[in-house]
Amino acid sequence: MHPILVKIGPLTVHTYGFLMAVGVACGLWFIYVQAKRSGLDAVRIMDAAFYTIIVSLIGAKLVLFLSNAGYYVSYPRELFSLARSGGVFQGGLAFGVVFALWYFRRKRIPTWKTADLIAPALALGHGFGRIGCFSAGCCYGSECGLPWAVVFKDPYAAQLTGVRLDERMHPVQLYEAALNFLNFGVLFLILRKKRFDGQVFALYILNYSVIRFFTEYFRGDHGDNIYFIRGHSALSSLSYPQLACVVGLICGIALLVVLRRRGRAHA
Repeated sequence: MHPILVKIGPLTVHTYGFLMAVGVACGLWFIYVQAKRSGLDAVRIMDAAFYTIIVSLIGAKLVLFLSNAGYYVSYPRELFSLARSGGVFQGGLAFGVVFALWYFRRKRIPTWKTADLIAPALALGHGFGRIGCFSAGCCYGSECGLPWAVVFKDPYAAQLTGVRLDERMHPVQLYEAALNFLNFGVLFLILRKKRFDGQVFALYILNYSVIRFFTEYFRGDHGDNIYFIRGHSALSSLSYPQLACVVGLICGIALLVVLRRRGRAHA
């Protein structure tokens, strides 16, 4: 793990922030290229993507604050740590989707056709973000006895994220990064052969819900307050992020069915 990528005097570039920037840049580049290929107004869509990213980041941090409000009230100085944190991705996604739907309608941008371009970009950017998590030591995994277990040793990262040092852990951040990159590849292939507008976006919601539900079993950074059902093991427990995944899975399937029927009706 390398939480600090470059440090020159007072200038510090954190690896997490750098990889997040790389992910955003790659996602925006993908959206721009695909918008031009689809005959859409690439400039207007890039504006929409930019504003949506800002709203998503604010939403992710707001959900993180609300889910740990008691802690931040007791330790107000820790509010500054929100600036370093990426926040809760599912919260950011929800805020971003609501804002994007409103913005598309206001600016008369084709909603579902544009959403199909954004979905693979989300998966791509998120993959880079999870590698950033690994470099920083946040969102760390549970104990692992497998050959690919990782051991974190950087005291600075432990100070920032609370990651436990010198313990063998699942590299859950890399699990999710790999699955997000795979999701990007699958969605990109479907984008080129989609049968109706909104198909790719609905599949993104569905796929990511499955990915996050699965990887939650290997997370080791959760406190007891994160669980909706707390069992004797991870497999017998249900965390609130997993509960959100169940809701996302249902919404993804419903959206897929509704938009497919709408596509057939307009065919």
